[in-house]
Order: sequence, then C-alpha cells, then structure tokens
Amino acid sequence: MGKQHILVTGGAGYVGAVLVPKLLAAGYQVSVLDLMLYGQVFEPEVLNQIRLFKGDLRDTECVAKALEGVDAVIHLACISNDPSFELDPQLGKSINLDAFEPLVQASKSAGVQRFIYASSSSVYGVKQTPNVTEDLPLEPLTDYSRFKADCEKILNRYQSDDFTCLTLRPATVCGFSPRLRLDVVVNILSCQAFYKGEITIFGGNQLRPNLHIEDMTDLYLLVLQLPKQQIAGKIYNAGYENIKVSEIAERVRSVMGEHVTLHTKPSDDNRSYHISSEKIQAELGFKPKFGIEQAIRDLKAAFESGKVPNALTDPRYYNIKTMQAVGLK
Repeated sequence: MGKQHILVTGGAGYVGAVLVPKLLAAGYQVSVLDLMLYGQVFEPEVLNQIRLFKGDLRDTECVAKALEGVDAVIHLACISNDPSFELDPQLGKSINLDAFEPLVQASKSAGVQRFIYASSSSVYGVKQTPNVTEDLPLEPLTDYSRFKADCEKILNRYQSDDFTCLTLRPATVCGFSPRLRLDVVVNILSCQAFYKGEITIFGGNQLRPNLHIEDMTDLYLLVLQLPKQQIAGKIYNAGYENIKVSEIAERVRSVMGEHVTLHTKPSDDNRSYHISSEKIQAELGFKPKFGIEQAIRDLKAAFESGKVPNALTDPRYYNIKTMQAVGLK
C-alpha cells in the first residue's frame, strides 16, 4: 500500500498552515482545498510537495477534483468564529452548513475511507456544570455554533463500515502559525501586550478553553493513525486549560514583561465556555504537551523576529477585516 493521501479543506488557514507541513513530514501525500484569502502561507518546499486547489468549498467541480485519489479528509474549512460569521450570515451558512453534506457525499462517493470534522466546543453554549462532557445537550448560542452542531448530526448519518466519521470539538486554538490569526483571545492579548504595552480585557470572568496549535495538529495526525474501530462515529472534546480571560491576561503579562498594564472594561459578552477533555485522554491517549504560556512565548518570539509585520494594522491577521477587504460572497 502506498502513502495515504490526505485532503485538508481550509489547509492554508490558521490550523492548516501548521498541519500540512506535519502531514508531509509524517510521510503522507497531501492535497489542500482553500480560497487562499490570506495569501500564500506555504514555504516553497511545502508548496512543491502538495496538490493545491485554489477554490471554493461550494464549487462541486473543484471539490470533486480535490477528492481524486484521497484516502482521508480533514475538514477545517469554514467561516471561523462568531463575529466573522455575523458579518454576513448568509455567506457563513452557505459555506459552514449548505456545503457540508455535499462534501461528505462526494467524499464517500470518491472512496474516501476516513472523514475528520473540526466542529467547535462552542456547540455546548453556556453551561453551569463544572465539567462539560460530550454527552451533555448542545445549546449553541450563535448561528456559527448552531451550524457546527447541525453538521455533526449530518456527518453521523454517513458513518459506515467503509466510511469512518470522527468529530472533534476543539477548544480555542492559540499560538503561532504562518497564517496567523490575531483575533482569538490568547493571540489578541499577546499582540496587544507586545506592541502596545497594555492589554484591554472586556469582562474577564468568562472562561475560555484553550489548546496550543501544536497539540491541535498533533491530534489530527494521531486520529489518522488510529484503527477505525477506535474512532468510528465518535465525538471528542479537545482542549487543555479552561481559564478566565483575566487569568490569560496575567499569563501574557508574565511572559511579555511586568511593564505591561492591564485595563478591564465591562462586557455584555456572556459566552463562557469550559470543556472536559478526559474522554479523549482515556480513550485515545491524547494528552496535550504545550500550554498557554508556550503559545505566548512562541508568539513573542515571532513578534521579536519580524515574522508578523504590521501586526496591528494588516487585515490578513483578522478574519473579519480580510473578508471585508476581499468582499467574499
């Protein structure tokens, strides 16, 4: 049997830009389907080894071409996070929900054996219980998280002996990526601290589950290698630390320097998420190796070495600003 061929939808995005080189290093053949809204994120040696389809998830012909010869799909492509989604709800629905079932059907028809879906831990909504486990009811608060939950149900219907379906509900991913996002909490606060010497937090008591981008991408490699009986039809939370936004700010200051000042403003944002990741550790042996401090240190090193030019102003680091700039429809 030759090298397994993996299609990563959204492979030039924040997580994909770290995942794709890892897949190549692990000996996989890789195809990427991505709109490439944020520019070319791959080094030439990576670009030379992948099949890159610059295209839209809603373009069935492009999807069919990208699926040729593919053994497994890691589906990352979506309009990410609540604010970007609210910018254009119809666009978000067309990509995050309407295009999902056709992709799953096309994957199955093309002979794909394994489909790994990146859902979100936001599908639970706000829970009072201290341990948010996978068996709790989903109470999504926004269209973004509602459609993530809908897609989980759709995927579950396609699980079969020859089509292994797995849903992961990641925490908020943090840390450096060649396609960096500075609109997720750890990264935002790190950027503010480094470039402004101050951090503004809104509220601060909201809990956020976080996961280092290296752990997130290692998890995708792990679930590609596990026997199908271990993951077929399963759903797993994937997180590490559930901590308050105010505590994240304190950790950022401890890494960036005590000169950083903290400002707190009131907020009407009641999204407070916390998840239990005990099941994935017990059943799959997944235990994160990196923490929030490591993500902050990695970001600091990237800022210091000039890898993030114009961090405060360039729209490519901010999903909403880029979508507005390109007029995506």
